[in-house]
Amino acid sequence: MQESTAAVANRLGSFRPRVAIVLGSGLGFLAEEIDHPLRIPYAEIPGFPEPGVAGHNGELVAGTLEGVRVIAQSGRFHLYEGHAPAVAALPTRVFAGLGVEILIVTNAAGALRRTFQAGTLMLIADHINLMWRNPLTGPVRAGEQRFPLLHEPYDATLRAHARAAAREAGVPLEEGVYVGLLGPSYETPAEVRMLERWGGDAVGMSTVPEVIVARSRGIRCLGFSSITNAAAGAGLSHDEVLTVGAKVATSLGTVIRGVLRRV
Repeated sequence: MQESTAAVANRLGSFRPRVAIVLGSGLGFLAEEIDHPLRIPYAEIPGFPEPGVAGHNGELVAGTLEGVRVIAQSGRFHLYEGHAPAVAALPTRVFAGLGVEILIVTNAAGALRRTFQAGTLMLIADHINLMWRNPLTGPVRAGEQRFPLLHEPYDATLRAHARAAAREAGVPLEEGVYVGLLGPSYETPAEVRMLERWGGDAVGMSTVPEVIVARSRGIRCLGFSSITNAAAGAGLSHDEVLTVGAKVATSLGTVIRGVLRRV
C-alpha cells in the first residue's frame, strides 16, 4: 500500500485531492469532465491490477471539478474477479494516504424496491454487507481502526447536499439501502424476495469494501446507485446494465457537481 501511495503521490507532485470519486459500471463519463486532468494508468501503480469488467477503464484521473481538487477512480476491482478484499479496497487506502477527506462512490445496481424502475437514481442511506468479506481483517494497518463504528457509513450532511443539489436541478432522487453481494451471478427470484424482506432497496456487487475502509480512516462517504434493472430480471445482460447506466449518467453527474459546489 505504501508503494502504491508513493507512486501516485509522485505523479501528482504538489497536487493533493480533497475528494475521491469511484466511478462504477458505465459511469466513467465523469472522468472526462475533470478540468486539467492528470491521468495515471493502473499499470504504473504497484499493486493495481487491470480491471477485468466491461465499462471499467483502468486509470486514476486527477484535476478539478467545480473548483474542487478531485481524483477519480475509473475502474474498480471486484471481489468476484478473484481479488482479495485488500485489493478491492487498495485505491481507497491510497486516497487516504493522499489526504482525501470525502469519498463519493457510485455503482450500477438492481432494484429490490418494487417501485424502482430502470433509470432510477438512488442516494445510498445505508448498506448491508452480504459479501462475507471485510477488508479490515488481518493485522491493523497504520491509521485504521480495529473496530470502526458504522452507525453512519454515509454522511448525513453530504446526503443533505445531494438532496438539495437534486432539487435545484430537478433531478428525481430516491433514497434507500444498498445490499452488497459477492456475485458474479445475478440474484435468483428467491434471493430477491429475501433481500427485500431484510430491508434492501437495491443490490450490487461493489462499494461496500471501499466504504468500510474509508470510514475506518475517518473519510466521509457519499454513495449513489444507478438502478439499471429489476433484480432477477429475465434476459438481463451486463450490456443492458451499461446501456441504462449511460442514460442515468447525466443526472448523476449533475447531482455530483451540485454536491461539490456545496462542500
